Amino acid sequence: MADPAKLIAAGKRVIADEAAALARLEATLGDSFAAAIELILAANGRVIVSGMGKSGHIARKIAATFASTGTPAHFVHPAEASHGDMGMLAVGDVVLVLSNSGETPELADVVAHTRRFQIPLIGVASKADSTLMRQADVQIVLPDQGEACGTSVVPTNSTTMTLALGDAMAIALMQHRAFTPENFRDFHPGGKLGARLSKVRDLMHAGDAIPLAGLETPMSDALLTISQKGFGMVGVVDDDHHLIGIVTDGDLRRNMAGLLDKTAGDVMTRAPETIAPDALAEEALAIMNGSHGRKMTCLLVVDPKRPGKVEGILHVHDCLRAGVG
Repeated sequence: MADPAKLIAAGKRVIADEAAALARLEATLGDSFAAAIELILAANGRVIVSGMGKSGHIARKIAATFASTGTPAHFVHPAEASHGDMGMLAVGDVVLVLSNSGETPELADVVAHTRRFQIPLIGVASKADSTLMRQADVQIVLPDQGEACGTSVVPTNSTTMTLALGDAMAIALMQHRAFTPENFRDFHPGGKLGARLSKVRDLMHAGDAIPLAGLETPMSDALLTISQKGFGMVGVVDDDHHLIGIVTDGDLRRNMAGLLDKTAGDVMTRAPETIAPDALAEEALAIMNGSHGRKMTCLLVVDPKRPGKVEGILHVHDCLRAGVG
């Protein structure tokens, strides 16, 4: 039976080795990194990322991260490139090639293609004098940290550094382009992440669905609107249709005496909490859950650019059905 203490110790040693490799990568990152970013920013086309074996797996992830953060990119398998996929590389693209040794034979045709058609090439390898690095327009040299296996056979430190380098490039590009969470949602419309980045306008009810009443609307009519619209409240607007207040269940309870003899303006609570249509639905849910001091089931949607004009209404159930929260 294996000794748990030894297994844990082995795991910790590998993690420590990889952490040390990342620290060395950070310390050595310099002008070549900036030059690579500038080359990508200047390109009219896509970033083509390629690598073989474990480097290929890392290349796929880097291409996916680029694509989801505003830098069009895709992965090209070097062996497939030699059998027809070279057509995926075009003038205007930038090619990012990963190879720990810099001598991976399957990459030769990709490298030669970039040289033939003057497609900018960024090389990432641990050998500064390797074939890949001699051919590349920009060379990013990985620190020679060995591998965490202890025999420098199993790609571990090298792949971890390459993966982190790809993330660093993607985030540097993202920040330069002022890529926002809203932009990020455009590339992630599905799943939990897409739900978290949904905007209020994506989920709100608009038009005739909004429960509204005038200041002088008799409470008998206001109650009918509350019942028909199904939100448990009504927004109260003035003659210019600017939002003045709301009537909720709490307002009804506080005004039970002679309720039907009153108007919506008599019963309402002034200056209600609202939310902007471009706000994240997650923010609206937090407000409804009491982040501003009071829980509620609905929020009226008012655009700050059109103060007082009600554009929609959002119910807590709209957020929950969409997977927000």
